[in-house]
Amino acid sequence: METVTLGKDIKRGNKPAGGFRKVTLPVTDMTCAACAVSVESMLKAQTGVKDAGVNFANQSAWVEYNPGEISLPQMRQAIQSVGYDLIIDEENASEKQAEAQQKHYQELRQKTIWATILSLPVVVIGMFLMDLPYANWIMLALTLPVLWLGRNFYLNAFKKARHGKANMDTLVALSTGIAFLFSTFNTLYPQFWHQRGIHPHVYFEAATVIIAFILLGKLLEERAKSNTSSAIKKLMGLQPKTVRIIENETEREIPVAQVAVGNLLVVRPGEKIPVDGEVVAGNSYVDESMISGEPLPVEKKAGEKVFAGTVNQKGSFRFRAEKVGGETLLAQIIRMVQEAQGSKAPVQKLVDKIAGIFVPVVLLIALTSFGAWLLLGGENALTQGLLALVTVLVIACPCALGLATPTAIMVGVGKGAENNILIKDAESLELGHKVNAVVLDKTGTITEGKPEVTDLVWLTEPHRQAHYARVLLAMESRSEHPLAEAVVRKLRENMLAPKDLDQAAVAQAEPDHFESITGKGVKATISQDTYLVGNSKLLREAGVNIPSVVARQAASLQEQAKTVIYFAGQGQVLTIIAIADQIKPTSREAIAQLQKRGIQVYMLTGDNEQTAKAVASQVGLEGYQAEVLPAGKAEFVKQLQSAGKVVAMVGDGINDSQALAQADVSIAMGKGSDIAMDVAKMTLITSDLNMIPKALRLSRKTVQTIRQNLFWAFIYNLIGIPIAAGLLYPINGFLLNPMIAGAAMALSSVSVVSNSLRLRAAKL
Repeated sequence: METVTLGKDIKRGNKPAGGFRKVTLPVTDMTCAACAVSVESMLKAQTGVKDAGVNFANQSAWVEYNPGEISLPQMRQAIQSVGYDLIIDEENASEKQAEAQQKHYQELRQKTIWATILSLPVVVIGMFLMDLPYANWIMLALTLPVLWLGRNFYLNAFKKARHGKANMDTLVALSTGIAFLFSTFNTLYPQFWHQRGIHPHVYFEAATVIIAFILLGKLLEERAKSNTSSAIKKLMGLQPKTVRIIENETEREIPVAQVAVGNLLVVRPGEKIPVDGEVVAGNSYVDESMISGEPLPVEKKAGEKVFAGTVNQKGSFRFRAEKVGGETLLAQIIRMVQEAQGSKAPVQKLVDKIAGIFVPVVLLIALTSFGAWLLLGGENALTQGLLALVTVLVIACPCALGLATPTAIMVGVGKGAENNILIKDAESLELGHKVNAVVLDKTGTITEGKPEVTDLVWLTEPHRQAHYARVLLAMESRSEHPLAEAVVRKLRENMLAPKDLDQAAVAQAEPDHFESITGKGVKATISQDTYLVGNSKLLREAGVNIPSVVARQAASLQEQAKTVIYFAGQGQVLTIIAIADQIKPTSREAIAQLQKRGIQVYMLTGDNEQTAKAVASQVGLEGYQAEVLPAGKAEFVKQLQSAGKVVAMVGDGINDSQALAQADVSIAMGKGSDIAMDVAKMTLITSDLNMIPKALRLSRKTVQTIRQNLFWAFIYNLIGIPIAAGLLYPINGFLLNPMIAGAAMALSSVSVVSNSLRLRAAKL
């Protein structure tokens, strides 16, 4: 299945033959949670659409469809028929959506200002100057432009009604429309009521103030929602707009969107790197903190990889583009965050169902309360019945309910991204706080994942060590053994000074004859002297004696989970070299934090028992298993789950992918394999295990926020609707004013979003 995001590749995308395609598209003109339900149900109803989901908080929809049965323009047409729109054919769809949202915000701001200005005199006249000559006519004249400012409520409600659907706009249109029509009738034909001995009341102030308050609430909501996407905006800001390309040794500037794989690009000091690639000439230091979290710049020279969005420091270099557009690491990170912010937590699916039936239920309650007033209300039954009808329609807002979960998820995912925790979907974020068992892979997760020389024990005279070190360097540089690179690195960085590596000195150490012996090591002849680098078996076969004191030293190092190799020459052992996959400095601390929270921590490794035991001991673990195959890791996770555990699996390799898929919460290390990161629901960019307790704390805080939001949203409606219907009137004569109901409705949405935004300041 092909996946495309935000329209960029849709224009030029290749349609998979007979397969399904998944796209994520911006949606415009949604005003409430019920709108999202309408768009989602309309998309799902289209022939050729396998599945679809809509997120109200970040105004996006994902659709999985068969291009052979339905096209994106057809989907757009279906959505437009119910009053919304999809951005499907723009190269820069996300920018177009941002522009549309900004334009919508400015229009909303103007409407809110004018609605407020025009509503104020209507309120003053309606509440305090009812006896002013032509008071009703003045209020009618001022109310008409306010209704025009709120015309979208009526247009959208009409479009929904044509398809048998209802949303928040339906409630607003009905409540203000009924209040306005009732008041207009009483202004034009007051004698109808006078003949029946009733003084005709008007509620123009209710209609105007309801629209003004709802517009204000939506303005504040739009501003707050834009803040929840700040993490995406920051990530997008890392992408440069233009790049310098070199063709026929001529340099010119082009838009980054035109860069193709294989292009030769140049980066100058202080510039952001535009795409992923490999350095071919020049050298510099690059700030990669946005990827690694490490503050120190990384040296880049020919053959080194560079990544889009990272910042070049003082040097200049040329590099060959390898990944462009949506394939760069930065684009993948952005896509992952966007998809996570748009994904739905399990609790949100329930809330969506509630929002879908909420409006019809409210309409029923409003009509029931109106009927009850007509039957039981006495002389002012019609007036008070209409008032109750209007107030119920105004106060019942599904927006707070619909915003409760997605806004918290959006902020939580953004907070994770800021802390180098990439969260792929909302389900893992919601489930993380329940984790009570963590399974860790050893290599690359607890350990660094690359061998390092930990001990270099010289058994020869100090003045001869530099020469022997050059010999060892020459031999290991030619060796194909994976551990040889660690020896070379150690000698170059810590053992040999620049003077030891001058041309003449190196030439003296060049082998006349070199031989690699499979499973044992390497052998070289230099100036008729024979040298060996390898295991004890190689030395024994060559007749080199290993003294007992040297053998004991080697055994001691092996007990510490280190691999020991020998360097011998002229018939004797010259050096013992111990190599190990170093434990990350933060591993022990992170495991201790998890254990302190009552979480059981286990280590699984394909390594031998001795190494596994030594590593487990060093990081404070009792539970571990050695020599475990990939299927065994998944089986171990399954056993924990069958024992009632909620399991988080943390790994970095292809061999961990099966266990990652099996786990309740799967976490990949950022420097691991692409497959592990594809399978996992969370990725730790820094590969620092301290991020695991942070991720679980983030989950707990996000879930707390969701619960708080849902509590207040439900309580608000459970208390507000009965009071609006007139439940307290028989007890104390209290009947809720529609204006107050409008203010409370607006405040409920703003309070839910504001509570979600508190997550941004939370400490992890």
